Amino acid sequence: MTIIASGTVIHGGSVFRPGWVDTATGLAGPGEPPVSADASYRDGIVLPGFVDLHVHGGGGADYAVDPETAFAFHRAHGTVATLASLVTASPSDLLTTVSTLSTDHRIEGIHLEGPWLSSLRCGAHDSTQLRVPDRAEITAVLDAGRGRIRMVTLAPELPGAMEAIKRFTDHGVIVAIGHTDASYEQTVAAIDAGATVATHLFNAMRPLRQRDPGPALALLEDPRVTVELIADGIHLHPALVRNTISTVGSDRVALVTDAMSAAGMCSGHYRLGTLDIEVQDTVAKVAGTDTIAGSTATMDSLFHTAVSMFGGVENDDALLIAAAVTSATPARLLGVKNPDYIVVDGANVS
Repeated sequence: MTIIASGTVIHGGSVFRPGWVDTATGLAGPGEPPVSADASYRDGIVLPGFVDLHVHGGGGADYAVDPETAFAFHRAHGTVATLASLVTASPSDLLTTVSTLSTDHRIEGIHLEGPWLSSLRCGAHDSTQLRVPDRAEITAVLDAGRGRIRMVTLAPELPGAMEAIKRFTDHGVIVAIGHTDASYEQTVAAIDAGATVATHLFNAMRPLRQRDPGPALALLEDPRVTVELIADGIHLHPALVRNTISTVGSDRVALVTDAMSAAGMCSGHYRLGTLDIEVQDTVAKVAGTDTIAGSTATMDSLFHTAVSMFGGVENDDALLIAAAVTSATPARLLGVKNPDYIVVDGANVS
């Protein structure tokens, strides 16, 4: 399929109603295509596919165990490029999983969400396996990853964190700040050292207070930082999502699913790393606690949420904002040049 025509096409910062796009050349325009279209979607929205920076699994599968199933599930919901996010694990298990995933070229690379996290803000991570950054372990992980580790989340207040940030960035790895009890000043220092992403901003980090602004304010106010938001209606109040996008701009926000294996599945019992997870009515929590354990969201649902927040499908600005925070901004961060085009029609994606 090369030329796609649709009632709505989002391309290069423009909305065409109707419009067309040539996926082979990257050309697009309003009205009818210059030659007969290979496919036509009268009521669909055609746009570059979604890019998810932070996802652990879906469709009943975890990326650490069954990446093929997890990838296929999210691809069916419009995610065309993704990192495979790994939770905290023992040193040996971490190396084994990283080595295995390093050869999987369906994914854009690996995201290590741990083990270098704060025990005070660890969320749904195995607190018994948390540790401080160690030069020897970092070297071993980078070697096991064979250049496929693309992002690492760490807490900048930990001993050795600043050296770790430099070590990772020297190897072309994106460093994200998250699961942290860092002060405002420590966060500023981490950004100056090379950290450029906020892992699920506001969640699993010291809250913003009037005399202790913590990491959130430092991450929001620095234009070098891209902030992740989990806009599933559970992790964050919709007004906070809307205000953050409006304040820092859609070019600095990446909506992420943080989905775990229960995405797309029924309520029940699941696993996230070594932890037992209970899912009830799409809300995932560590078993026996009120700790949220990732999400069951998909990127198409986050796209529709963003569109609704900013005025609905008839509003061009709403479509452009939603396309930016689900595709263009995370694609730019990862260096994904031309994501495959998808068609969103109501709740369906193809």
